[in-house]
Amino acid sequence: MPFDLSSALTDFAYAFLSIMLEGVPFILLGTLASGAITAFLPGTLLARWLPKNPAAAVFLSGFMGLLFPLCECGVVPVIRRLLKKGLPLACGLTYMLSAPILNLVVVISTYAAFTGQQPALMTVLRLFGGYSVAVIAGLIVLRLPADKILRPGLLEAPKAFRRTGLSISGEVEPASSGIEVEPKLTFRQKLGLAVNTTVVDFLQVSFYLAIGAALTALFKVFVDQSAITPLAYNEPAAIGTMMLLAMILSLCSTSDAFIAATFVLFPMAAKLAFLTFGPMFDLKLIFLYRIIFNGRFILWLGIGLYLLIGLMCWRLGVVFTPPMPGLSN
Repeated sequence: MPFDLSSALTDFAYAFLSIMLEGVPFILLGTLASGAITAFLPGTLLARWLPKNPAAAVFLSGFMGLLFPLCECGVVPVIRRLLKKGLPLACGLTYMLSAPILNLVVVISTYAAFTGQQPALMTVLRLFGGYSVAVIAGLIVLRLPADKILRPGLLEAPKAFRRTGLSISGEVEPASSGIEVEPKLTFRQKLGLAVNTTVVDFLQVSFYLAIGAALTALFKVFVDQSAITPLAYNEPAAIGTMMLLAMILSLCSTSDAFIAATFVLFPMAAKLAFLTFGPMFDLKLIFLYRIIFNGRFILWLGIGLYLLIGLMCWRLGVVFTPPMPGLSN
């Protein structure tokens, strides 16, 4: 069948716009939250709220998505603002990775999508996997220096801010070495700051989303996805393939379960890997993460998540599902 460029371009446009229209509302929600955080959240609140023990703070941060539910697009600008407010880096990373999975909307959508395919088991395993991986990543980052992870200049405060005695770890430091917090502002000034922050964050994050959406649309249009079906009958290969597919498709965590459920030939472990890896690391997120992290850390984060999630889902699949006929472990 001859290649139809006009049809391919039309399909590309539909795919690109569908991703943008799906992601932009959540980015708007996230940037509105980031603007409100910048203007109205007291700089010392997070340091007081989190446990003094760094590891305990990481474990608690994994549940923050239940209180502040955001998808993977919306959570990135929020994390950037929270880091500027003094949220410990390890806690920020843990919340960023877990929030797109540990929230009520995702729980409901996952259960509904897998009706007839052990929906309760899949939902529980997804929550367990998302939380466990996020906490493990946070505990690792807890031992790494922030300047090896964050984008240069990320924590440089606006000129309107003045110094206080909080470090990025949330510990008290001498006033001369702290980070910045906002001076006294009227409500009207705070509202203006919130609007300005929202506009700046929305434009920047949408730019990165557009790049990721374009690459995803190219894959959807020009790659024959039926070519991966034979891989379904080897569990490790199925898991690795589904994670790569999740990264390329760049689906929103609130709707990705409906796509994963259609891969009926693939084992449960592969679909679980799809639902865990995708919200933590996909094409659009690679570009969105650039507003917080340096390129080297993003690379190692992706490799680490891929290996950790793949191994975890493979073992969970062995424990919770019987071997399929003709399936190799």
